[in-house]
Amino acid sequence: MKNDDRNTEGNKPRKKSKALSVFIKLVAAVLGLAVGFSLYWIYIFGGTFVAVPVVSREDYSPVDITVSGSATGGDVVSPWKDGGHTRLFYDPSHPIIEVKQKDPEVENILVFGIDSRGTDDYECRTDSIMVVSVNKRFKSVKVISLMRDTGVYLGDTEETLGSNLNKLNTAYHFGGVGLMINTINITFGLDIQRFVMFDFSSAANLIDLCGGVDIEIKAEELTYANKYLDEMYQLDGNTSPHLNRVGLQTLDGHQAVAWTRIRYLDSDFVRASRQRTVATSLMKKVSGMSYASKLQLLNDSAGVFETNMKSVDIMRVAFDCFECLDNLEEKRIPEDGLFTVQNDPWMMNIDFATQKQFLNDFIWGE
Repeated sequence: MKNDDRNTEGNKPRKKSKALSVFIKLVAAVLGLAVGFSLYWIYIFGGTFVAVPVVSREDYSPVDITVSGSATGGDVVSPWKDGGHTRLFYDPSHPIIEVKQKDPEVENILVFGIDSRGTDDYECRTDSIMVVSVNKRFKSVKVISLMRDTGVYLGDTEETLGSNLNKLNTAYHFGGVGLMINTINITFGLDIQRFVMFDFSSAANLIDLCGGVDIEIKAEELTYANKYLDEMYQLDGNTSPHLNRVGLQTLDGHQAVAWTRIRYLDSDFVRASRQRTVATSLMKKVSGMSYASKLQLLNDSAGVFETNMKSVDIMRVAFDCFECLDNLEEKRIPEDGLFTVQNDPWMMNIDFATQKQFLNDFIWGE
């Protein structure tokens, strides 16, 4: 009996050792998968990340890009016809000024399109400017159009603001992405630090990767949309057919971009509304995809756009956004009643204090 007892007790260390070994192997396997997954996404989005400095107000001074010695990602050498896209315009004299995030549950990201005519035309004006605000606390997404003809004072800090009003879409032309983000943050009291940039061709490519977007087309829009399609034929050699019917239909990338560019039919306000319609419709479509399809889309879209978000940020923001699309709101800035029109040059002069407060209430609530 005593020998049996000793054998039973003597097996315990071996059982514990075996269990520990299994546990260690399990942990190692999980860590291996995590590391492998992370390296995969770093590899996938390595060509998309743009190293744009973010500096504190105390350290504000002209700086050089130091990460990888590059200011851009993806193929910015080939012409649009060969799949290239326009590189980001970054001016070392205008780094992004660090702004503390007001609420850790609310992230504001600048998404903008440039009015470029090719990969070499990068010191251009912005064609569309939107803030995508993701609120994880209330599971909501807010898409805000900033009208490009809004009159603003350009500057990186309050102390360096210019004394003359300029259209908001000129900020990118005069000082690149840094001056544009800094001006928007100062003017509207925002905390933007991250951005995504598209040109006409790259925006069309992303829409195509999603299988197009469903849009309701009006009869009076056909001629104008087809006019912009003709222009895009010359720029990148695409073969998208003209729009020839009205009603709800699936537009390919170039058709959708051409539709968003319609301006002289109605107004720039309606044009901005079209841009939001395409953006929100696209987000909803991607949200309905399977998890595997979303990962494949992120894979395929690497290098299509320019952004200062690293791979982990892209994944986090994308999936946070997908979870919040059931509660989606839109807004246009400036709002009705908060601006006057200046005719020469034509721009919207806004009531800065009131508009800033209304916008902050919309994004952060009470």
